Amino acid sequence: MSGVNEIRSTFLDYFKSTGHEVVPSSPLVPRNDPTLMFANSGMVQFKNVFTGQEKRPYSRATTAQKCVRAGGKHNDLDNVGYTARHHTFFEMLGNFSFGDYFKEQAITHAWTLVTREFGLPKEKLTVTVYSEDDEAHALWKKIAGLSDSKIIRIPTSDNFWRMGDTGPCGPCSEIFYDHGDHIPGGPPGSPDEDGDRFIEIWNLVFMQYEEAAGGTRTNLPRPSIDTGMGLERVAAVLQGTHDNYAIDLFAALISAIADLTSVASDGPMKASHRVIADHLRCSAFLIADGVLPSNEGRGYVLRRIMRRGMRHAQLLGAKEPLLHKLVPVLTREMGRAYPELLRAETLISETLQLEETRFRTTLARGLTLLDDASKELVSGQSLKGDVAFTLYDTYGFPLDLTQDALRARGVSVDTDGFDAAMQQQKAKARAAWSGTGETATEKLWFPLRDRVGATEFLGYDTEIAEGVVTALIRGDAEVDALKAGESGFAIVNQTPFYGESGGQIGDAGTIRGAGVLAEVSDVQKKLGDVFAHSVKVTEGELKRGQAVELHVDHARRSAIRANHSATHLLHEALRLVLGDHVAQKGSLVSPERLRFDFSHPKPISDAELAKVEEIANAIVLRNEPVTTRLMSVDEAIAAGARALFGEKYGDEVRVVSMGTTDAGKAFSIELCGGTHAQRTGDIGLVSVVGESAVAAGVRRLEAMTGTHARRQLNADSRRLQDLAALLKVPATEAEARLTALIEERRKLDRELTDARKKLAMGGGGAAEDPIREISGAKLLARAVTGVEMKDLKSLVDEAKTRVGSGVVAIVGVAEDGKAGVVVGVTEDLTERFDAVALVRAASEQLGGKGGGGRRDMAQAGGPDGTKAQEALDAVAAAMG
Repeated sequence: MSGVNEIRSTFLDYFKSTGHEVVPSSPLVPRNDPTLMFANSGMVQFKNVFTGQEKRPYSRATTAQKCVRAGGKHNDLDNVGYTARHHTFFEMLGNFSFGDYFKEQAITHAWTLVTREFGLPKEKLTVTVYSEDDEAHALWKKIAGLSDSKIIRIPTSDNFWRMGDTGPCGPCSEIFYDHGDHIPGGPPGSPDEDGDRFIEIWNLVFMQYEEAAGGTRTNLPRPSIDTGMGLERVAAVLQGTHDNYAIDLFAALISAIADLTSVASDGPMKASHRVIADHLRCSAFLIADGVLPSNEGRGYVLRRIMRRGMRHAQLLGAKEPLLHKLVPVLTREMGRAYPELLRAETLISETLQLEETRFRTTLARGLTLLDDASKELVSGQSLKGDVAFTLYDTYGFPLDLTQDALRARGVSVDTDGFDAAMQQQKAKARAAWSGTGETATEKLWFPLRDRVGATEFLGYDTEIAEGVVTALIRGDAEVDALKAGESGFAIVNQTPFYGESGGQIGDAGTIRGAGVLAEVSDVQKKLGDVFAHSVKVTEGELKRGQAVELHVDHARRSAIRANHSATHLLHEALRLVLGDHVAQKGSLVSPERLRFDFSHPKPISDAELAKVEEIANAIVLRNEPVTTRLMSVDEAIAAGARALFGEKYGDEVRVVSMGTTDAGKAFSIELCGGTHAQRTGDIGLVSVVGESAVAAGVRRLEAMTGTHARRQLNADSRRLQDLAALLKVPATEAEARLTALIEERRKLDRELTDARKKLAMGGGGAAEDPIREISGAKLLARAVTGVEMKDLKSLVDEAKTRVGSGVVAIVGVAEDGKAGVVVGVTEDLTERFDAVALVRAASEQLGGKGGGGRRDMAQAGGPDGTKAQEALDAVAAAMG
């Protein structure tokens, strides 16, 4: 039992057998903690459970959690590839107790698992406890039979965990494995503790206190357990190595890299193999969880990770994009445990290939600039921070790539200077930003929410409802009333109006009461569940505490519902046509049209668009019911519902199903909180009116439905009929007739151009050409009109042929009085005469500056066409 997959299963199976709920890994993008960029530990998905904000149907759990540490506070990126244990992506095995069991059972589980299930010898294990935690010290002696020398007290914060400055906290206890005296390093707490001999494999957190501001601690009423065991670390121990990169999972990836690059994995390029293997894992899992490379936020961190791996592929001599070729190896190793890798395999491969293809251009340019900027530096010196920032800001070359490229030469980067340059740029950006006042406005919503509570939404079942006005806002302050002519926000205890969210815009309509009428133009959600109706009072006075009736604009709502349902049909149709990697990345649902953004790495062909439209409309024409059910998230996913990335779902979710396939299954099943048509036939028609790129790997469809689509198609049809009438052909022949006319026009244009050129040159007769001899060479000089400037070069070429040997200068005068001049020199005279010098002499007479070209052909221009003859004379003078 030493393979990574077997170790993971053994851990989860052990805790399942002891009553723990096996909970799937949460996505790498946290849904319950906006302060984190990525999930970086197993407890992230349980944070609200530990603080009491969320209840789960179980009191003990176990997970294998996907984690990333590559941005923000927990950032291991720079060390990856150069140490034995640093990773950007890793798996954290853990068991958790939410007030169920505490220290004694946690220690018992840990000792049983590592010594019995994993079979690690007791003499190789050492544990640490917080110096003041006498209880844990005594329990380790009792349960494990460890001597005092094997239980090390640590007095620092390394063995005391805090969730934040305040809140739950408690002492830790760690289990260390001794790799043996042939590995440098000392036990924890010793001066040599940073060596590789003693490796922490498991950390147990005893969450037993609540810390208040000022440092005061009180006992939690239900102390809890949070543990974390690094899968890669324990795999290394069980596979007899102190190096995480030597375990079976990494060995498979590194072997594939070596095969593809023909570079030995244990030679001088060892670090590059490791960087690629690690960064491939991280990139693939982030893409599978919906993150795509971009220039900001999570997408930028992903791009940095991808590009660092791609830089090392280049160092290994890869001539073509490499990382995407490794995806099948990764899915073979990890796809069974994480099926999202299999579902997104095509998207992962195409995203990696596209990004690496683009990056190779950036890399070549950045390395050239970096070499120029650092060529004088020697080992021990630093590259200036502002130079590194310029590489980053202007040329897209991240700081970590600059550091990595200089590392082999022993050259560092002045990161303080880099940060200063970054701050200077941000200061300029802040100075240029006028601000929105949103922060000040939001301050009033928190106390208001605490006082009036959440708004109950009734709009799934009705478009008319009664309610009581609980608050009124005008400007940035609460008021008691809004008078006729005044605008503001109205908060009601319950409403049929949909508040903008999930891409669907807010409803419009009216609020009516005794002697009052207010127009609602929009509804926004504040703090997630306070519906703020944007109103303008047209009659009477709207007062706080007043009973009112709320009416949603039915026609507008119906159009929005049709468009929202159409996005679901298009989503599924796109998946069927383009592949299972298609995932929604944003949408806008309005009464007039819909906009749907989705993951796809390349443009969609006309044939693919037509197929998508055909599939969606086939479901519309069946006119089947659109059903909505409330289910638990797990039930919904089990039923085949698609959860949208980035959405946060509660205990109950709305599952919207529409249409059926030929096999009798639901065509589209999605978790969605929006409003929808009652039957697919209510959509009327789906007409795709546009397709474009939004960002790298993200495409956008625009479409219309129902009346708006019909009107658009009718207008297009009328325009076609009008065009056919002008062409005097049936509509079915309009395209062919128009094509013929365009070709005929092009032919006439060419003939007209030729005629104008001949006319301008005196009919083309050589006898009429004004040729004179200057310094023993022929000069044909002529001013012409009615010839486009782009045709002057061809006139000169023709004249050079007639002259045989000599110089040709032609000035063309345009209708607006400006002039262009072209000078040509036959090949046999280019040593005597330079067309560039001659054309510049002519341009000066025309009021122009300079000119350019080659010795045999050059052109210039000027604003004064009345000086055409002077320009030609200047050419003659320059020849003499």
